[in-house]
Amino acid sequence: MPAGRKQQIVDFVSDYSIETTPGSAAKTPDYREHLHEGTKVAVTFLPGSDYRDTVATAKRLREEGMEPAPHIAARSLKDKAQLEDYLTRLRNEAGITKVVVLAGAVDSPVGEFSDSMQLLDTGLFDAHGIKTIGVAGHPEGSPDIPEQAVWQALRWKQEFAKRTDAEMYICTQFVFEAQPVIDWDKAVRREGVDLPVHIGVPGLATLKTLINHARACGVGPSMRFLTRQAKNVTKLMTVNAPDLLVSDLAKYAAEDPDCGIKRVHMYPLGGMRRSAAWANAVAEGDFQMKADGRSFEVNRDIG
Repeated sequence: MPAGRKQQIVDFVSDYSIETTPGSAAKTPDYREHLHEGTKVAVTFLPGSDYRDTVATAKRLREEGMEPAPHIAARSLKDKAQLEDYLTRLRNEAGITKVVVLAGAVDSPVGEFSDSMQLLDTGLFDAHGIKTIGVAGHPEGSPDIPEQAVWQALRWKQEFAKRTDAEMYICTQFVFEAQPVIDWDKAVRREGVDLPVHIGVPGLATLKTLINHARACGVGPSMRFLTRQAKNVTKLMTVNAPDLLVSDLAKYAAEDPDCGIKRVHMYPLGGMRRSAAWANAVAEGDFQMKADGRSFEVNRDIG
């Protein structure tokens, strides 16, 4: 069983994507030191930032051999003209054909857009040659959006994918435990949504860092996985790897023909170097299963 489980894990992680920010880019001399050529890298457009910084980061990633997918945040754009300028820059300066379209974590929109559906409805993505569009998924709900509205939005995006040429997928917030995600994925399929899911996985970080990020992002039921460990305060500064989460999701993806989860999307909450090294080791099969047949440990020293 462990040998079969190991191959499931390798297959599940082999085509992973990862996230970066313009701030992180400024501290990263060369992404090629951490990522293999062709790695898919999402580039954030954070509240209060300038989208031209996202463009510059995407351009640099392209030049270093990666496949960038910049975020387009509705609530951080003033109007359709600014969206068009953003897309024009992405296309002309970085050769972008893939983006992630989000509402954005802003309490009050800075302009005329309040959600990702309004951006998609402009028709500008097709006009600028954007072929692949990621949209947000919330396996544990969203602190900013009522649950009913989350489901309505997913159904709308499913219909948008059907009536356009866009290749769409759902990219989720990071989670910590498999079962809440599995339950959500099954609920998505029951709703008639068949968009592929790229599941958010937290990168290597201390338990304290993970808990802080989880609270800030409104992560729900799977946070119990962290809080159970946090009862032992000596573990707060221990670096955690998402091996159990990945192992259980890999098994689900391999054995349930209705599973919609198709890719791992890494959030390098503890830094790009460590998380990328771990993901690369797992994708290359450079790890050992433990006696329980679920958890595992990479063979290389990643700090």
